[in-house]
Amino acid sequence: MIKVSVMYPNTPGARFDHDYYRDTHMPMVKSRLGAACRYYTVDKGLAGGAPDEPATYVGMCHIFCDSVEAFQSAFGPHADEIMADISNYTDLAPILQISEVVVERG
Repeated sequence: MIKVSVMYPNTPGARFDHDYYRDTHMPMVKSRLGAACRYYTVDKGLAGGAPDEPATYVGMCHIFCDSVEAFQSAFGPHADEIMADISNYTDLAPILQISEVVVERG
């Protein structure tokens, strides 16, 4: 299994609408990816590692798929629509990383 992490740096003065991201954008992404997206999570940054340190990322999501190929083939046809929606919730540029899930425990 792989995890696609999309992270938004916590930049002073930047705009990030957590409600829109959680309630509109990510359900739309899940809908477009269909069965290729096994599940996803949405995170809201609270703090950094040291006292009074701000979170590194203001928000992020993690999309879990069976493989890189499964993600790419599902995302590709909808990439323009998904990317165009970013301006509805933020003026930040996302950082993307695809990782192999080595351990998953409940």
